Amino acid sequence: MYMVARFFIVLGVLFIALGIVVYLLPGLANFHLPGDIVIRRNNAVFYFPIITSLVLSVLLTILLNILGRK
Repeated sequence: MYMVARFFIVLGVLFIALGIVVYLLPGLANFHLPGDIVIRRNNAVFYFPIITSLVLSVLLTILLNILGRK
């Protein structure tokens, strides 16, 4: 039970830190990798960050596996 609570506290602190970074560096929020799909039409822009999602998924999987073994 305490392990789950500690996980959510750490996750909350990470989200707060990420929010502060995005607030202080607004250009970071528009970050995308080559391979992400961008469709621009008239007054609308559609982003589908498939490569960014894959990279983040792999990085988070590695990080959580490392943290889970300790």
